[in-house]
Amino acid sequence: MQISFHGAARTVTGSKHLISLKNGKKLLLDCGMFQGMGRQTDELNSQFGFHPTEVNYLVLSHAHIDHSGLIPKLYKEGFRGTVFCTSGTKDLCKVLLIDSAEIQQADTKYINRKRLKKGLPLFEPMFSTEDVKNCLELFSTVEYDKWVSIDDEIKLLFTDAGHIIGSAAVNLQLVEDENTTRITFSGDVGRYADAILKSPEECPQADYLILESTYGNRLHEEVKDSAEAFLGWIIKTCLEKKGKLIIPAFSVGRTQQLLYMLNQLENKNKLPALTYFVDSPMSLEATEVIENHPENFNPVLLDVLLHDNDPFKFKGLKYIKTVDESKQINFFNEPCVIISSSGMAEAGRVKHHIKNNIEDPKNTILMVGHASPFSLAGKLMNGVKQVDIYGRDLIVKAEIGKMGGMSAHGDYNDLCHFISNQDQNKIKKLFLVHGEYDVQTQFAEKLMQKGFDVEIPGMNYALTLGN
Repeated sequence: MQISFHGAARTVTGSKHLISLKNGKKLLLDCGMFQGMGRQTDELNSQFGFHPTEVNYLVLSHAHIDHSGLIPKLYKEGFRGTVFCTSGTKDLCKVLLIDSAEIQQADTKYINRKRLKKGLPLFEPMFSTEDVKNCLELFSTVEYDKWVSIDDEIKLLFTDAGHIIGSAAVNLQLVEDENTTRITFSGDVGRYADAILKSPEECPQADYLILESTYGNRLHEEVKDSAEAFLGWIIKTCLEKKGKLIIPAFSVGRTQQLLYMLNQLENKNKLPALTYFVDSPMSLEATEVIENHPENFNPVLLDVLLHDNDPFKFKGLKYIKTVDESKQINFFNEPCVIISSSGMAEAGRVKHHIKNNIEDPKNTILMVGHASPFSLAGKLMNGVKQVDIYGRDLIVKAEIGKMGGMSAHGDYNDLCHFISNQDQNKIKKLFLVHGEYDVQTQFAEKLMQKGFDVEIPGMNYALTLGN
């Protein structure tokens, strides 16, 4: 059999790994969209590196767009196989993929108005909401910790990866020439002792291991009490400076972490009496999905649910749904907290909030997770003094803050813990994916010292796997 890497190969996003059997069957691990790659992004998303009609099965590790975002395009170009995932992943994909299609359609409509005036050919979105609805019909859900036979040659096991609701490591048994090859794909590995989710589970012994490496060269900042750290930023910005605290946050995972912390503060009678805007329609839908999947909750949160039936709700919380409501926040002159997507501040409503508030020193823009250095959030974290937002050059006068300990990705210790039960002498090859190349090379050196045979595949790299 052969494996080839068509995304998240020496890059952080675009997860796509294709396994091809001798009998012609092809199994795709994830079908993610490239994000935050600057001018390369559209070109990278325009082609798969393989033909969608040849793919028989797609196994999806989780719903984040950099892992699931091109499934509708795969369908549009001819894929009609089965998509295997957990029930939590399917429910989140219904929200995230529809949102992605609507954003593309709106952006394309805006661009085409300008192209039409110039007499230029019109663009088409990568896929439509109809493509999303059609591809979702191909989804088949699989329970955690239960081996299922996809067909006579392929068995699948999902183990909880602790990253977001529904996230899973993919464990495969592939039979070829009467020999069984065991492949494990980590997907994205979560944190141990996460505030909301269970810790990542152990995976069965593998022959080949495909491991993410986003934070393979660093340790996350230890924050003993994230809620108290969050409270500190609220007090400093809203109570002392009388400003707005603006937080770019992904609608799935990060936003719910923040809401849970605010709920904790209210339960301790520490939550300041302010308005807390969540300016992301998708965040409300995602929160509802998350509340419907307690199978992923850790014991602490399950205990909280015994006396608090909604751990993501508190006084002062206001969800913003329409664009007009979002624009009205610009005229809200009282101190407040604004949580809005996207997490990298490259698109979405948060970019408008940053544009309207970045030149006021009373305000704070608080980063709570990883951001590509090419993204607006990444540039702000790196200390730029001026940014171009929607064609306007703006001086950075607002305070730029960062709250550690919020990442949903495991760090070096978490990743090593995740593979600690694997016998490195039985691992024929460990492939590092989903990371920046300089991070991967540093992580690879550490893993080789532990006895693993490590390879960092490049884009469209293909390798024949031995028995």
